[in-house]
Amino acid sequence: MKTNLYIIPVLLALLFASGCNNTATVSSEEKHEDTHEDRIELTDKQIKQTQIKVGVVKKRNIGKELSVNGMIDVPPQSNLSITVPYGGFLKFTDMLPGTRLKKGQLVARVENPQFIEFQQNYLEAIAKNEYLKADYERQKTLNQEEVSSTKIFQKAKSDYLINKASIQALESKLKMVGVSSLSVRKGKIFSVVNVYSPINGVVREVYVNTGKYFGAQDVLMDITNADDLHVELKVYEDDIPLIKNEQRIRFRLANQPDTWMEAEVFLIGNNVREDRSITIHGHLKEENHELLPGMFVNARIEVGTQEAYTVPEAAIVRFEEKYYVFEIGEKRKEGEKMITGFEMIPIVKGPEEDGFVAITLEDKTKDINTIQLVINDAFTLLATAKNSGEGGHAH
Repeated sequence: MKTNLYIIPVLLALLFASGCNNTATVSSEEKHEDTHEDRIELTDKQIKQTQIKVGVVKKRNIGKELSVNGMIDVPPQSNLSITVPYGGFLKFTDMLPGTRLKKGQLVARVENPQFIEFQQNYLEAIAKNEYLKADYERQKTLNQEEVSSTKIFQKAKSDYLINKASIQALESKLKMVGVSSLSVRKGKIFSVVNVYSPINGVVREVYVNTGKYFGAQDVLMDITNADDLHVELKVYEDDIPLIKNEQRIRFRLANQPDTWMEAEVFLIGNNVREDRSITIHGHLKEENHELLPGMFVNARIEVGTQEAYTVPEAAIVRFEEKYYVFEIGEKRKEGEKMITGFEMIPIVKGPEEDGFVAITLEDKTKDINTIQLVINDAFTLLATAKNSGEGGHAH
């Protein structure tokens, strides 16, 4: 019995030691797996099937940029409201918000009985004009010969000039509503007039539907001159001294984050608002028909230059809200295959310019001057590394 009492503690000790060894092995394996989760190996044959290129980080002068937000806008004189003098019934329009227009394009047809009245009065004034002119000239001659009184002459002159003024006023009214006085003189009477776009632009809003009556003060539709689009950006007080005319602006739409467009600062506001900001206006470098007033934009204003380590945009990948590049690892031979290792290394992304991005390494122990990187098609490596079920070995 005494012997058995000694054996039991020994067995317990052996079991405990065995459990500790198993735990250590699992931890070691887990640690090994974690260490290599951002690594991948490709054969030379696999690399040839990609567009991967190898290079080094290079120093270059790159624009120092100020990140701001804003919108696409137009100056007040480029927003036009289409109205029709004297109003009427809208007979036809096929305009919708966003419709692009050319100057002189038909936008609506409007009917108003008053238009007929204008033309009738005009024709009557034209018809009376010949008689009144002849009477005026006759009375003028008689008055000069002292055959007729001055009062009769002045009455004839007054009637003639009043009628002449009426003709001119009616011609102006006809022109305002879009009716040709020459056509009316030829006997054509119009109850419906055409309304044309006065500019090249875009329909912002349509307010009247077909068949509805609208007054002279009512707006049929609003049109924006697309040629005068610009970016309007908000810059806060601390950054105002950095802004200068002719500085480069890069901007993108919220729904197109990878498409950058360019503008140039041309106007700096001088009125600081309650939120301690001013407005910066930028001319577009190129016309873009996809832009509409009111669109929100993210923008970057180049406020200077700085020397920085840079890589091409295609060298950088994004994964789980962080940015990475791929460092070229060791090459080794496995059978007849040459295998190259790649490792994802985290970076801090800086300013971008002309396809290059400033970077710094998160790992300060690495010398950025000595590492070789994948400078093109890094996304292929990211997809392979994260989709591979073999612990990063793609071969």
